Amino acid sequence: MSDKNDRAVGKAAATTPTGHSQPGEIDRFLGAAKRLAPLATGQAGRLVFALDATMSRQPSWDLACSLQARMFEVAGQSGGLAVQLVYFRGIGECRASGWVGEPERLTGLMRRIACEGGQTQIARVLRHVRDEAAKVPLRAFVFVGDAMEEDVDALGALAGELGLRGIRGFVFQEGGDPAASAAFATIARLTGGAHARFDVTAPASLLELLRGAAAYAAGGREAMLRLAGSSPAVKGLLAAMDGGRK
Repeated sequence: MSDKNDRAVGKAAATTPTGHSQPGEIDRFLGAAKRLAPLATGQAGRLVFALDATMSRQPSWDLACSLQARMFEVAGQSGGLAVQLVYFRGIGECRASGWVGEPERLTGLMRRIACEGGQTQIARVLRHVRDEAAKVPLRAFVFVGDAMEEDVDALGALAGELGLRGIRGFVFQEGGDPAASAAFATIARLTGGAHARFDVTAPASLLELLRGAAAYAAGGREAMLRLAGSSPAVKGLLAAMDGGRK
């Protein structure tokens, strides 16, 4: 990408976007978003928000797009939030935005991205989280997906490295694919985070999970505890995190 902070993740992609995401459009928008939406200041937490954007994911992508602003909302009670969008799709395309401190900028970016068929690239996401944490303070990441087509042992090794660095993974799964369930639970356990399922036809389920992850990114366990009193889903995330450390 043209901006040094808006870039392909890992190996450079060799794919031409299709659908409504025209060549160069995403690059131009990412560059503009970086210039127009400076990082939230002060003690704002940081959250890598990673999504599977392969073809089966379009309904969940649209749902996440409509809900992501609520992450900023809940995190505002704990100093604010800066989010970096990471997504993969197509043949080897995996990209990361710059850090964005305003929900409307993230919404604008997500609406310009069309889901495309392809294989999962979760390992690239995990490596990106690791590399990003070497540059900026990072407490947590979210991954939203429904499939896993990679070596689970390799994913486990990367997740374990993140766990040792204190980076918690909140892995939210649509559907009940057994391979995905096993891999996602492993990633969550080894990072000290949490794995949970959601139903795309019940938006509130994903909303509460995202709110819990955002609370942790912004204010740690104490922020999650405050939210758990009014959210059974967040309480479940805390229970999963506690179980994962035993």
